[in-house]
Amino acid sequence: MEKKSVFIILGTLVGLNILAWSAVYELSKGAELLEVTFFDVGQGDAIFIETPQRHQILIDGGPDSAVLEKMGKEMPFWDRTIDLIVLTHPERDHMSGLLEVLKRYKVENILWTGVLRDTAEYKEWQRLIQKEGAKIYIAQAGQRIEGGEISFDILYPFDSLEGQEFKDSNDTSIIAKLIFNETSFLFTGDATMKVEKRLINEGEDIDSDVLKVGHHGSKTSSAGEFIQAVSPGTAVISVGGDNNYGHPYPETLAILEKYGIKILRTDLIGDIKIISDGINFIIQ
Repeated sequence: MEKKSVFIILGTLVGLNILAWSAVYELSKGAELLEVTFFDVGQGDAIFIETPQRHQILIDGGPDSAVLEKMGKEMPFWDRTIDLIVLTHPERDHMSGLLEVLKRYKVENILWTGVLRDTAEYKEWQRLIQKEGAKIYIAQAGQRIEGGEISFDILYPFDSLEGQEFKDSNDTSIIAKLIFNETSFLFTGDATMKVEKRLINEGEDIDSDVLKVGHHGSKTSSAGEFIQAVSPGTAVISVGGDNNYGHPYPETLAILEKYGIKILRTDLIGDIKIISDGINFIIQ
């Protein structure tokens, strides 16, 4: 009986795997696909985007060099060029991995806020981006990056923060919306409820299918009114297992569950890849 049960379980797992690949096949037939991968880099953020035109964008790099191995699995070994790096804000858990990327890849464009910090990682960041020779853009609401049917809209910060110094840069985080036809993703960095409220008050279009939950699921982000305004079907939390901060907080999970949102966590699932044909999307 035990052997029979094992075969039944294995058969079920194989069947589910076939169904998953069938979904990918159905989605991909005759379609150009957008791939958004939330890397499991521990307690930090690193998001890799490949557009239908094969442009590659990396939003943040996590706390260490783990991002290099992740990128090696997503990119051909001979491809050493990245079209765009976005540093949402210069904190170690978002920036340190980008230092390693800059050392090993040719980066064409860099988008960040230009805020000042007095840390060793920040000084190295400044040295490397000057050495890189990439085109550097300072993020400000109203900017749009376009490529084919993709648009990447900057919603925050509302004004240029270049040259300003902040002891805590979380609320300087770039907030951006990625749109591919009828599918949309909202990336929020570590912005807190204070910034979330400003976005709502300014009437920004934050409604999105997929939300990258702010600040790793901290209770300082994801206010109920913000989650309601974004109204995502899926929320991704980039977080390290057994982290010292208690992320994600029960309060944040409760708010997401209240609105019936599917919650995906890198500490439980690992890398999370979402593939879209511009109308529908699947999760791998």
